[in-house]
Amino acid sequence: MVKLSKVEDRPTPPEVYNWRVYMNAIIATFAAVMIGYDSAFIGTSVSLASFKNEFSLATKSTAEFNLISANIVSMYQAGSFFGAILGYPIGYFIGRKWGLFVSAGIFVVGAILQTVANSSIGLGIIYAGRIIAGLAIGVASNLAPIYVAEIAPPAIRGRCIGLYELMWQVGGVVGFWINYGVSLHIPTGHKQWVIAFAVQLIPGGLLLIGSLFLTESPRWLVSRDRNNSAMKSLCNIRHLPPTHPYIVEEMTSIEATIQHERNLAGAGFLGPLRAVFASKALILRLILGSSMFVWQNATGINAINYYSPTIFKSIGVTGQNNSLLTTGVYGIIKLVGALVWLLYIVDQFGRRPALIGGSAGGAVCMYYIAAYIAIAKPAEHPTTSLTPGGKSAIAFFYLWTVFYSPTWNGTPWVYTAEIFPQHVRVFSQACMAASNWLYAFLIARFTPQMFTAMGYGVYLFFASLMIMSIPFVYFYVPETKQIPLERMDEIFTPGLPAWCAHRTVINSIQHEQHAYNPQGFRSSSKTSVTEKEEIERVEVA
Repeated sequence: MVKLSKVEDRPTPPEVYNWRVYMNAIIATFAAVMIGYDSAFIGTSVSLASFKNEFSLATKSTAEFNLISANIVSMYQAGSFFGAILGYPIGYFIGRKWGLFVSAGIFVVGAILQTVANSSIGLGIIYAGRIIAGLAIGVASNLAPIYVAEIAPPAIRGRCIGLYELMWQVGGVVGFWINYGVSLHIPTGHKQWVIAFAVQLIPGGLLLIGSLFLTESPRWLVSRDRNNSAMKSLCNIRHLPPTHPYIVEEMTSIEATIQHERNLAGAGFLGPLRAVFASKALILRLILGSSMFVWQNATGINAINYYSPTIFKSIGVTGQNNSLLTTGVYGIIKLVGALVWLLYIVDQFGRRPALIGGSAGGAVCMYYIAAYIAIAKPAEHPTTSLTPGGKSAIAFFYLWTVFYSPTWNGTPWVYTAEIFPQHVRVFSQACMAASNWLYAFLIARFTPQMFTAMGYGVYLFFASLMIMSIPFVYFYVPETKQIPLERMDEIFTPGLPAWCAHRTVINSIQHEQHAYNPQGFRSSSKTSVTEKEEIERVEVA
């Protein structure tokens, strides 16, 4: 039995938590399937003998192959970096819905270019396709979290944005297992490696079609002075009539907040940029958000995702199929961890405790793996099967995944989608997404060389960075769960310590709500809602 609780910032009619909210969130976050799939399939695809033979890579030296594989992998992150920046004007001028539609179309073009590559054409078209696909993903990684944050009720906002992480892991599981499947059942040749590249077209096409059915963000519509359309969108998403007190209050809050922010930033495309760089508080918040992705990449996640065969080889796993199988299990554990994070941790346990716990546990696991490699030296003593020590190292690697996947994997995306005011949110999210892809590019580009030069020191490096992230989170990252977007500035009040900001703001909100409507709202179906919280119980057999 699983109990899913919605701890609310104010009395909320049950109609607000309807299928439309979740369906819109699922469609928007389907972009993450494409990201997760790429992070899982590309490293294992490049390691396939059929791919190496197709492009004459089998005869290359280790240094040459490392350089080529790093270039193939990192072209995607480079494109994503520029795409994330491009997402700002796209999101500002054409909105979240049509921005996602455009990004899906561009992605399909990039996926097609990668799929038609062969030995006669060479690797150039794969490089081009990965840059174009990355460009599209950069736009989508900007817009999808913003869109979901803007349409979701506060009590389930973390859960809805968390669908982004869940879909990422769904794509990852498919990507990790597909090369294991083709290596077992498809003879070595062109068809074996190209299947994994072609599968990218499925999630890209589904997002392209699904984005046509999205309901545009009411907050974006108000920011474009389309208030009547915004009211229709809000009523549709909340499943309530325009005269309902909940709708009236939320619409009034959105209009007042955006008008206030316009007065601060000024209208126009450059207004948000001027607002951010003219405000010390927003600059510091920008640095904080970017730092979240620094620490996320400091866990070593992208080194593991993109070069999992290299990771498992360093521990002592030999044989292509064994490496792919071990990688597939890793993908399943990540998916389960994402489900735990989505269903419980993000909205019940909170952002800060999850990040601190994930760093502490993950660091211990990385230190153990480093110690095993330093002592046993599995690369110098290869065996046909794992030794007991090697099995323990694999167990600690999976335990690291247990600590990482329900904490650092998705929380930075949720957090950075929440902490910026509406008038700068598209620009700030562009900066956040660009930060993620910049750091991911650096890891993807240099991981093969790091393992060659540092050996087990790579694990010590990532473990030590995870330890360093703990005081950073404690002293600088305030909790955001249950805080309405319109009240997010309050947790960053100067002089308010990060470790008590959440409690202070929640107490203020509850006091104001009690003064505003001490009896609470009633839904249109006459169902009463308690003032402090509504509990939704879901029984899972």
